Amino acid sequence: MECSIRSSSLVPPRPLSGHGVPSITARFRLPRLKASIKRSGVVFCQATGSWDKGFGNGIPRVPGQVFVEEAIGAEYGEGFETFRMDGPLKVDVDYLNDRLQECFLQRVRHSMKPDEAFGLIFSWDNVMVDTRSLKLNVWKQLASEEGKELPEDMHTRKLILHAAADHVLRKVLCWAEEESELERLKSRLLKLYYENLLKLDKPIEGLKVWLDAIYTAGIPCAIVSSLDRMHMHECLQKMGLKKYFQAFVTLEDGMESIAHRFLSAALKMDRKPSKCVVFEDDPRAITAAHNCTMMAVGLIGAHPAYELDQADLAVASYSELSVINLRRLFAHKGSHFMDLQKQIIDKSPPKRKLMTDTIY
Repeated sequence: MECSIRSSSLVPPRPLSGHGVPSITARFRLPRLKASIKRSGVVFCQATGSWDKGFGNGIPRVPGQVFVEEAIGAEYGEGFETFRMDGPLKVDVDYLNDRLQECFLQRVRHSMKPDEAFGLIFSWDNVMVDTRSLKLNVWKQLASEEGKELPEDMHTRKLILHAAADHVLRKVLCWAEEESELERLKSRLLKLYYENLLKLDKPIEGLKVWLDAIYTAGIPCAIVSSLDRMHMHECLQKMGLKKYFQAFVTLEDGMESIAHRFLSAALKMDRKPSKCVVFEDDPRAITAAHNCTMMAVGLIGAHPAYELDQADLAVASYSELSVINLRRLFAHKGSHFMDLQKQIIDKSPPKRKLMTDTIY
């Protein structure tokens, strides 16, 4: 099996003016991972096919890519394994932090404009747009079409919004027993989701103002999502947000966990994972960000504040953020932060006190 890691997006990337020339991204290619075998914490992957394979009439044929509970990833050194002429090469969090070093010109520029050294990663769900309400409305539409009743209790609502479609249809709502009926409902659910998605024309409140401030500061941004690239670009274009982002990690990249998406975004932005900040609303994604040595900003909304206590910073809206907040996240991190240090002990003998005896 073989995979390669690619740092460029499938669409022509917008040049990052003033961010220097990438020093390592040309060496890697980000894969479409078709299958993986975990051995000793390393993911062995295989890249196959063209990016538009698996799509029909503009709608992805895999409903679970949207209505699914994804793996966290990046645990115990998990990463990618790529094979080269000189042997296998492990690409994980530590490897990227070590190899994605700034070149001399970048270091000079970042010393004058330190904000440009960061990379910001935005999740699509409930961070860019209100997909929580969108998914709930889609389930209500499906229930109306099928002549079913959707339970109103909070526990069922939480499962509907966060669990996989297979589990919800079979175990929670008990709408499908046969495999053919399950596939039909999943296909219709996904079609309704994309139809409603394209009607969105407004992002989360305060997001555009925050992105304007980031754009002015020259900080590169990326989006990670399980959506396909075509629908994501169409939504961003309609909301007027496309110009703010330089990297996209979507369904076509074939990432198998949340952490893999974050690492892929860092690689595409040519930023070390330890220099990236993830904006998320899901506690599991915040854990994935920390597994990737990234900082995490939690958005209170879909989850209450007490569930986002692991985040480095939790805010109720984007209006509470400023570029200075980003600097403060990294204020405690130096080149030797949390590294073992040798304690210097002065072993020189104590100085003698001179005593002068006076003889009269």
